Amino acid sequence: VQLVESGGGLVQPGGSLRLSCSISESTASSYCMAWFRQPPEKERGGVALIISDSRTTYSDSVRGRFTVSRDSAKNILLLRMTSLKPEDTATYYCAADLACGLGLHSVFDYWGQGTQVTVS
Repeated sequence: VQLVESGGGLVQPGGSLRLSCSISESTASSYCMAWFRQPPEKERGGVALIISDSRTTYSDSVRGRFTVSRDSAKNILLLRMTSLKPEDTATYYCAADLACGLGLHSVFDYWGQGTQVTVS
């Protein structure tokens, strides 16, 4: 499974951005898919998760501002980010795995290379 993120960039506080993650796996809809982020000099943490039945989970810091979705026909994972804050600045990664029983604390086997989001 190969994952490739895109859509990062520089945005002003209060602005919006949409990240995309293309997935090579043709059965991507059966995978748990998630977005993680790693701020400068901090550990990587979970942001949003979507499972095969389209249920979603968000970290407290982004709930109500970020929306995760997937376009199964195109094998794309999306993250719509609104009301962005400087503390959202990070490298954002998409991840995939067939199981995610621990939600955003699950171990994901497949990762993208990351895309940089800077809010300033």
